[in-house]
Amino acid sequence: MKTTLKLLLLLLTFFCGGICSAQSLKSISILGDSYSTFDGYMKPDTNSVWYFTHLKHKTDVNSVRQTWWHQFIKQNGYKLCVNNSFSGATICNTGYRKEDYTDRSFITRMNNLGCPDVIFIFGGTNDSWANVPIGDYRYEAWTKDDLYKFRPAMAYMLHQMTDYYPNVEIYFLLNSELKDEINESVKVICEHYNIDCIELQNIDKKGSHPSIKGMKQISDQVKRYIEQKAN
Repeated sequence: MKTTLKLLLLLLTFFCGGICSAQSLKSISILGDSYSTFDGYMKPDTNSVWYFTHLKHKTDVNSVRQTWWHQFIKQNGYKLCVNNSFSGATICNTGYRKEDYTDRSFITRMNNLGCPDVIFIFGGTNDSWANVPIGDYRYEAWTKDDLYKFRPAMAYMLHQMTDYYPNVEIYFLLNSELKDEINESVKVICEHYNIDCIELQNIDKKGSHPSIKGMKQISDQVKRYIEQKAN
């Protein structure tokens, strides 16, 4: 009887320890564009997706386990909170062909990331490709028109997110091969708000999007940056 009781207590301790361990993992949310999408993993699920299990585009990525964020989360002891990524989305409200992208822009989606411990913002790529208006650096008193331009919209986003997500670690991932004025603007505005900017280097791509190799490079570079910051 005593042996059985001890065994039950041991199993209960092990079970509770496993639950507590899972609950103690830091959670990550992602605010992104096509680079961070994968079919079936977006919130909301109406977001436009670029990566699928069946190869729709010129890419070799066909498993969620190959995405940069899934690799990073699984290999470094985190858990996923919300991935609110939208293929083709710009940070500002101006999109391709000068269309109004207010319905999908980063500044529209930025408050829908759940309650994470860490946020990765991976954007600016479509702003660069779509040649959106750059605008001036503005850190307060934004107008509706300002939010259709990259610099003021980028500043507005970081200003709002640092208030909306207090005590959350926020990192901005800056893609390789973007326009110089986008790169400069991101770094200047991130510095203003004391947001870490992870500048990605030499990412392998197919169809202008990360390949399997490129996804691993992104995960590795993010991991290396965060480890260096902690030391």
